[in-house]
Amino acid sequence: MQTFFSIAIDAFAYGMVLFVISIGLSVTMGLMRVVNLAHGAFAMIGGYIASYAAQDLGLGYAVAVLLAVIGTVIISIPIERLLYRRIYGAPELTQVLMTIGITFCIIGIANYVFGPTLKTIPLPATLQGSADLGFRSIAIHRLFAIVCGLSVAGALWYAIEKTAFGVELRASVDNASMAAALGVRTEIIYAVSFAVAVGLAAFGGVLGAELLPVEPYYALRYMVTFLVVVSVGGAGSIPGALLACLVLGGIDTTGRYLMPEFGEFFFYLAVIAIICIFPRGLAGRAR
Repeated sequence: MQTFFSIAIDAFAYGMVLFVISIGLSVTMGLMRVVNLAHGAFAMIGGYIASYAAQDLGLGYAVAVLLAVIGTVIISIPIERLLYRRIYGAPELTQVLMTIGITFCIIGIANYVFGPTLKTIPLPATLQGSADLGFRSIAIHRLFAIVCGLSVAGALWYAIEKTAFGVELRASVDNASMAAALGVRTEIIYAVSFAVAVGLAAFGGVLGAELLPVEPYYALRYMVTFLVVVSVGGAGSIPGALLACLVLGGIDTTGRYLMPEFGEFFFYLAVIAIICIFPRGLAGRAR
């Protein structure tokens, strides 16, 4: 029973970290129709900025997280304006090639500026140690990750489903020319959506640094993982992405606990099985 609870809590925390990082990719793929394979690179940028702010500048964890999100969004603005706007509505292969190129450029810059070393983000005293839940102790940082993941899920769902911005975003995706004719400033809607997706990636990169270490090849190492989460959950679906993260996080964590020699075998076996049963993902909808 002790092992069961340990697996459940660790899987929940891992799933929430995956969700926070990958939900931005779900937004860009499902709502903006952009296959953004550079999403993990923006998460890496956030981790590097937070590490530099905390380690080299001696700033607190909260300030480092804030700087990571703001800094990554600022960096993404010219990239979105000069590069991504050229591939909105383009064939998917064009989007893949463009975003893969952006990924390798960011990796090269990260290696040149910060060096080929793993970066750490020191946790504040309030997030260190463990909390006693009665049946077992759990790292406070993992509880923090769980709370952040649930908060992000709720806030995003409300913004997309219940606000005027969400209505305009969905209208821009369904028919951009008609939305523009009705007065919706589609370029601004896309820019804001992209900034939100990038900001969430940066936040997730910092939040998950304990589980997914920040290093120069982070963007490539976890690219497939983030893409798989979105595909299994159904692009553009927040509940689907959340469910996919919990299911895949649970399967991956269980496999690593009980049969670590198999590595990620069970993770990808589950992906194959789910996609065979649900070709559009757990909550995917027809375009």
